[in-house]
Amino acid sequence: MIHLLEDFSNFLITKRNLSKNTALSYKRDIKQLIQFLEKRNISSPKDVNHTTLINYSMMMEREGRAPSTIARSIVSIRCFFHFLTSHNHISNNPATDLETPKNEKKAPESLTTKDIELLLSQPDINTFKGSRDRAMLEILYATGIRVTELISLSSDDINLAVGFITCKSSKGKSRVIPLGKQAIGSLKDYIDRFWSHKVCYHRETRLFLNLQGNPISRQGFWKIMKSYAISAGIGTEITPHTLRHSFATHLIENGADLRAVQKMMGHSDISTTQMYAQVIKSKVRDVYNKTHPRA
Repeated sequence: MIHLLEDFSNFLITKRNLSKNTALSYKRDIKQLIQFLEKRNISSPKDVNHTTLINYSMMMEREGRAPSTIARSIVSIRCFFHFLTSHNHISNNPATDLETPKNEKKAPESLTTKDIELLLSQPDINTFKGSRDRAMLEILYATGIRVTELISLSSDDINLAVGFITCKSSKGKSRVIPLGKQAIGSLKDYIDRFWSHKVCYHRETRLFLNLQGNPISRQGFWKIMKSYAISAGIGTEITPHTLRHSFATHLIENGADLRAVQKMMGHSDISTTQMYAQVIKSKVRDVYNKTHPRA
């Protein structure tokens, strides 16, 4: 079955219009399924039945995998067997009625404004690396863009004079997002003092480069954030997505319109944005219950 994975990956990208990163996640999920099947001497997709897939789902539950992880894996499995059926590798689809576990949406975690200030003050802006990192962190918090969108930014995507960036999603959609004064200042400092000199040498249009002059990776930036969080003494486990959550939470806390936040975040469904408002209401209720004498 492993030999079918490349064709499956191409199918996801060309026919289902999924991003390369999403296709890689699906591919990883199917590799894990294949390993499970091989241990049971099942080497052909024709020998996989509905019971086999239910057993795999139950095994993931026993291993303590999160419901969201199991749900994603089952989506991948359904898609894989749909691909096999539509390309005549098998005649019957064993994953047709495969159910996903109920997955309650986890409330997005955000940092306090104090923690944000601590985090943003960590990079040494007198060095190339520090100036770059400060600019990246400032933009992430100022715009709420995803990390893949951040590392894909090029010089053509920014307008410092007007104070906007144009962000392109993995699905090719563009949105224009305003930049605050702090983010503009940090980005201008990075470009003027470091990027413009480095780009002349390496001929690279991407904004955020590593020390070798190549575009910085998602994994590279995640490690950078983790090290700054540790040096800032922030106890919460944070990722680039934490700053995205903080961006939305702080805007809504200060009265921003949900539709405006939805557009800036690039959410296709307003219900995703409403989660942030629900978290804020829950916090207000907790404060009331703890502090009001007649609560």
